Amino acid sequence: MNESEILDLLFAILPAIIVGLVSFYFFHSYSKNEENRRRFLLLREKQKTALPIRLQAYERLALFLERISPGKILFRVQATSEEAEAYANLLIANIEQEFEHNLAQQIYVSNECWDYIKTAKNSIITSLRKAAAKEDISTADELREIVLKSLMDKQPPTDAALSYIKKEVRSLA
Repeated sequence: MNESEILDLLFAILPAIIVGLVSFYFFHSYSKNEENRRRFLLLREKQKTALPIRLQAYERLALFLERISPGKILFRVQATSEEAEAYANLLIANIEQEFEHNLAQQIYVSNECWDYIKTAKNSIITSLRKAAAKEDISTADELREIVLKSLMDKQPPTDAALSYIKKEVRSLA
């Protein structure tokens, strides 16, 4: 084969190579776009089923925070004895029971949100223990009065956690 035959062969093959490369490029981009479209559709379908579950978790945690809010729990849980320490223990046990009932909801919320909720719960328990440990408080009514007075001075810790839940729910929409 001489040089002119090789050049003729290259000129004949070159368009086929160019068409092959262009075809490969378009086929590759098409398959990549199709894969991305399928992923998007799967994600959208997953979100369609997961969003109501997540919203329900946020609702349950908001309800939990409302139920353990000092102003609400003091009126909902009545003292079984006149001792302040026993009443505080009853309130704390009630809060812990509510928390355990909603423990599984942490799967559906962010870690920051769950930390806010745990902090609010622990803060309420700490304030109840501190109020019950005061020496001038001996009855359940005095404990209730001290806790309610402290609510007048500052917001309950549940308000901050509830605000964070609302912020997260708004970001979902």
